[in-house]
Amino acid sequence: MSRTYPVFALVAGEASGDILGADLIRNLRRLFPDAIFEGVGGDKMKAEGLVSLFDMDRLSVMGLIEPLKRLPELLRMRRAIVRRYKQQRPRVYIGIDSPDFNTQIEYQLRRHGVKTVHYVSPSVWAWRQGRIHKIKKAVDLMLTLFPFEAKYYKSHNIPVCFVGHPLARQLSSSAGTYKSRQLLGLDERPTLCVMPGSRAAEVALLSQVFLSSAKKLAVKIRDLQIVIPAVNEQRYQQIKELLSEYPELEVKLIKQQSQLAMAAADAVLLASGTTALEAMLLKKPMVVAYRVGAITYTLVAPFVKTPFISIPNLLANKMLVPEFIQQDVSVDNISSAIEKAFDVSLRDQLQADFTQLQEQLALDSGSLAAAAIADMVCS
Repeated sequence: MSRTYPVFALVAGEASGDILGADLIRNLRRLFPDAIFEGVGGDKMKAEGLVSLFDMDRLSVMGLIEPLKRLPELLRMRRAIVRRYKQQRPRVYIGIDSPDFNTQIEYQLRRHGVKTVHYVSPSVWAWRQGRIHKIKKAVDLMLTLFPFEAKYYKSHNIPVCFVGHPLARQLSSSAGTYKSRQLLGLDERPTLCVMPGSRAAEVALLSQVFLSSAKKLAVKIRDLQIVIPAVNEQRYQQIKELLSEYPELEVKLIKQQSQLAMAAADAVLLASGTTALEAMLLKKPMVVAYRVGAITYTLVAPFVKTPFISIPNLLANKMLVPEFIQQDVSVDNISSAIEKAFDVSLRDQLQADFTQLQEQLALDSGSLAAAAIADMVCS
């Protein structure tokens, strides 16, 4: 059964996808003022008028083990979404990130005549490259945040549109270092921002080596002050408990305000992810670490096909910032790399490199994405 009014189905499974989805809805509404938006989203998408059929947090899983524990629930949700949109076809189905969840829905709906879009490329260019064949069958249009991703899809004859990253424009007007320190109650001493991740597992795997590295660094950099932004109350309490083992460190633990904390810092020590992009856009020297459980790493490592893990290095196609993976995440490696990140001459060169990369990404992402979707559904 077809609906007589334009319905756009959008499904996001993470906080970052919620931000992109909200921006996309705003821009789609300009082109389709009578449209209805429904699917799965968080507070930001709902604030733009999305009717969310499920709690987005139930999709927010990572790694290999956690999704298995929640598999029955995830499968029920996926079946319900497919059933709904087979029976009541939307103008387009837009999966926002969460590729393991969304790609299967896109595949099934496309076979039943529903136009499909995937917003935010999975890291198919980096690992599990065989997924590209399933993606080609699942999506009518791929929207990518980074230019190197668009090149990869074009090489496989998949319709693609590079739309840039919204953060590249948003963070260009962020508060400077001095003002950010004032806002956080920090003074003008050397400042390190430590970001061990947003999930409990990440924090558990990285916090101790991060804090031990900071402790070693504090011996060499006198009067070092540290700021740690916790993404929520649960991570705040988790990190607070870990900090009790490091009474010699001068740490300001705050809730949220991660971008402000990075803006206030001379250098950032962080878990690999979108945070590295944010640090790059804020023009901050950084050290990137990635560590997962031993079983997960053993299973995943053979399928990794990229020389880099951090977004700055991927964009530049060279090692702009130091990154350490799994067994190389050590106190000696990280403390040495952070010490170098405080070097002023290195900071000046990085700022020039980061500015060039930011200019590549600073597009009107929501507008470009909405226009590409409109061209597809109206053709």
